[in-house]
Amino acid sequence: MKELSYRMTLTLLGQEKCFGPGPMQLLRGVEQSGSLHQSAASMGMSYSKAWKILQGLEQEWGTPLLERHTGGKRGGGSALTQEAKLLLAEYEAMLAEVSACAEASFASHFGPEFWSRFLG
Repeated sequence: MKELSYRMTLTLLGQEKCFGPGPMQLLRGVEQSGSLHQSAASMGMSYSKAWKILQGLEQEWGTPLLERHTGGKRGGGSALTQEAKLLLAEYEAMLAEVSACAEASFASHFGPEFWSRFLG
């Protein structure tokens, strides 16, 4: 084995898990499609599970993350609140910074020199 990689997950914690890769993808999907249902479906997730995740997030953060528009002739939909947009922006910025640091650390510890030391 001479190829190594790593995996890292960034999860924000409050009283419970309050944000991470799954909720980020769910909210980005709502932003793109205008629909929680469509976002959940694109992730292979049931609408009821997405709804529970969203309710948990809103409870943890203490604010709505989606503006919901009820159906009618043109149908309903959802849009991100300003708070959700800020949360996504800051989470993604932190993720980029942490990823860059992790990549540099991985390279310094497990780069080509590692194998020459490890295998003698």
